Amino acid sequence: MAHASARTWDAVIIGAGHNGLVCGAYLARAGRRVLILERRATVGGAAVTETFHPGFRNSVASYTVSLLQPQVIADLDLAGHGLRVVPRRINNFLPLSENRYLLAGQGRTVAEVARFSARDAERLPLYEQRLEVFADVLRALALQPPPNVGEGGWLHALPALWQAGKLGRQLYALSPALRQELLDLFTISAAEYLDRWFESEPIKALFGFDGIVGNYASPYAPGTAYVLLHHAFGQSNGVKGAWGHALGGMGAITQAMAAAATAAGATVRTEAGVRRVLVEHGRAVGVETLAGERIAARSVVANVNPKLLYEHLLAPDEVPEATRERMAHWRCGSGTFRMNVALSRLPSFTCLPGPGDHLTAGIIIAPSLDYMDRAWQDARAHGWSREPVVELLIPSTLDPSLAPPGQHVASLFCQHVAPQLPGGRHWDDHREEVADLMIATVERHAPGFAASVLGRQSMSPLDLERTFGLIGGDIFHGALSLNQLFSARPMLGQADYRGALPGLYLCGAGTHPGGGVTGAPGHNAARAILAD
Repeated sequence: MAHASARTWDAVIIGAGHNGLVCGAYLARAGRRVLILERRATVGGAAVTETFHPGFRNSVASYTVSLLQPQVIADLDLAGHGLRVVPRRINNFLPLSENRYLLAGQGRTVAEVARFSARDAERLPLYEQRLEVFADVLRALALQPPPNVGEGGWLHALPALWQAGKLGRQLYALSPALRQELLDLFTISAAEYLDRWFESEPIKALFGFDGIVGNYASPYAPGTAYVLLHHAFGQSNGVKGAWGHALGGMGAITQAMAAAATAAGATVRTEAGVRRVLVEHGRAVGVETLAGERIAARSVVANVNPKLLYEHLLAPDEVPEATRERMAHWRCGSGTFRMNVALSRLPSFTCLPGPGDHLTAGIIIAPSLDYMDRAWQDARAHGWSREPVVELLIPSTLDPSLAPPGQHVASLFCQHVAPQLPGGRHWDDHREEVADLMIATVERHAPGFAASVLGRQSMSPLDLERTFGLIGGDIFHGALSLNQLFSARPMLGQADYRGALPGLYLCGAGTHPGGGVTGAPGHNAARAILAD
């Protein structure tokens, strides 16, 4: 029977994904009474570690560490709560053909690229230096709200204008040529940007993959250069641009965050999904759970895709018309098919056989930009690419706790697949067919891989939506396109983490600076709530 909670919380947070936990931890540290509600039986959202086959655990959705903000790690003392991140020994390994490959990692990428193009090897340090300048701009912007333009009169606009002025001064520190190049990065395709720098296909494939990862697009599509840049502003253990593995999987990150939040006084409840946001006199005043419990709160904080918030957790007449229209056109769908695989042994690649540090890398099966483009075109026409892009990670090479001795686990992050299949087909009818294709794709480069598979977990875009609330399988809670970035994320007038109603806030990846396990939206939303 429905009943009301006797207690009024300062904040109730919808969703115990990493940004909800970060937001709750900061609010609790400031002395606020915080309740975090999670629909699933475990915290973490898409950053969780689960047993997917007897004896085998893995990061079942989000799968690697780089974008997590160092300030969040330090402020919440995540290391003190058990988080340990170890680096990949090689950043990336690209099998190109039966006897050609490219390795990328600190101190060796230039020599590797020189095997394909002396010119590209010579230009690579300047490219990396240039990208690092732009990545530093993003790092500086990540933990501050963008100017919240587009709403209210002059009094409301003054803080936004001040922020815009500060941003302008930061950008003015760049030379005019760099400002122009940064503008280009926000608008042009990854392919066009990489063509300016390099001539050989392997190096363009290495960097171009970052322009499509999680992004349902061709590398020739305008805007993919920004997605490339978005993935470049990370760091691991203080090394800029490096990628790492959280011991125990991605769930170790969110378990540490949950421990930090509860240590600060927050309350976390699992198996407590939210049916709707309660609204009185135009103000958000609490939530009603799936069990019918009504919980009062001074602030309601949504750590979900903004489309999910405004179209499913609020009644249409409770949402302002401009917000309803924006959400009707909010673009979601990342074209991702996600697999976790239990292996009896390590794979051996034809181009680089046997064990080695290359098996700790992100193994990218996408030898050229044209290959990636064909994968996208095929998915649009057929529903999934018959020659897909696959990133394979074998985290047990760095973390033996994930698998029995001598055996391994692998993550397959696969593209491109259509978020909704054409022709009225349903993903539940084609999941295993596509999973077979992904295994066969790896098999072509590593014969014997299919025979080593002991068990697997396969998740279509629909599965990612049903399990984790990722609409259309969108890992970013909304495409990272120019019209859905910065002051327009999720829309003009809501860029400061304050929602369409008084008392309503947003703290998920559908806000600035976007997707990935960063903690930045949770950090920034907490500051806005505390300021109010």
